[in-house]
Amino acid sequence: MVRRFIVVAAAALALAPSAQGAVPTVNARAFIVVDASTGDVLAQHDADAHVPIASITKLMTVLIALEHTRPNDVVTVQRAAAEVGESTINLRAGERISVRELLAGALIQSANDAADALADYVAHGDERAFVAMMNAKAKQLGLAGTHFSRPDGLDAPHHYSTARDVTRLAQELMKRPVVRSLVRERTAVIEGGRTLHTWNDLLGVFRGLVGVKTGHTGAAGWCEVADVKRDGLDVYATILGSPTRGSRNADLAALLRWAFGVERTAWVIAPGRVYVRVPTAYGRAAVPLVASRSVLRPVRLDRPLVERVLAPAAADLPVRRGEQLGEVRVFSGRQLVARAPLVAARSVSRPGFFGRLGFYGGRTFSHIGGWFS
Repeated sequence: MVRRFIVVAAAALALAPSAQGAVPTVNARAFIVVDASTGDVLAQHDADAHVPIASITKLMTVLIALEHTRPNDVVTVQRAAAEVGESTINLRAGERISVRELLAGALIQSANDAADALADYVAHGDERAFVAMMNAKAKQLGLAGTHFSRPDGLDAPHHYSTARDVTRLAQELMKRPVVRSLVRERTAVIEGGRTLHTWNDLLGVFRGLVGVKTGHTGAAGWCEVADVKRDGLDVYATILGSPTRGSRNADLAALLRWAFGVERTAWVIAPGRVYVRVPTAYGRAAVPLVASRSVLRPVRLDRPLVERVLAPAAADLPVRRGEQLGEVRVFSGRQLVARAPLVAARSVSRPGFFGRLGFYGGRTFSHIGGWFS
């Protein structure tokens, strides 16, 4: 068996210390900042606390609607939906409107009547049945800290979620092209000449922000879950329970700026880099080992990465190009962030009989010469 050894590099990347300092102070009940590519939580406060989430609820309502309808389905608005009040698109009882238009109303303008009309259509007018579907879906998605009582997010007993669950729900919704296209719109015109306006004040203001949803009620305060894609990063930030709209906007922007200051994308396993050269026999050149695949991923600037390279003390000949001879592992603290096989960058043949004879003969004469030197 080939004996193996471990080569440890002091740091895989020369990461500059973050200039952003500590996590910004946030005046809210709960918040969380997550890198969507890696799942790493960058910052959090009471992220699992049960709190009202207001109209962020509509993300689940939309998800259920997307699973049980087609965009061109036509909905007849029920009286209860038309009379729900607060944020609405002024639907009228008996009005016929497409699912696509209701989705726009629910996501862009956060319209309660649009959300309730979708729920009526899916559950055939049985709101309790629709809410049961919402809670079943939450359980399926692993949203253990979430329970719904209404499809629109208006204040109600036993209606709550968490910053962590809200973020997971938003990530699930953003897999849907129709959702991605709607939540990034600041205004839109839908059926009946209705003009929709977003409540998301950071859209078009904070670079790279592409959604997702805001919410506000007396019990919930001002809430938002945001998704920002820029510079190769995809970051979600959720704030629940801010005291004012301005405070929510300022704190959310501060958290996002901080997140983009402590992360960047980097080659944690570099393409074409020789990680180690493994000696061979018979005086042949050492075999350079390179990674079989490269890994580009977000890294924290304030957390140094350490490489561990596993390779044989010597390689048996012949060696074929692409043959796996080792492995590179990259750690952030104790967390393994990347690994890849190390393979031979070139082939090295085994010499024939006369080549081996010449090698041993050369070594013998060299040793004899040493006796007389």
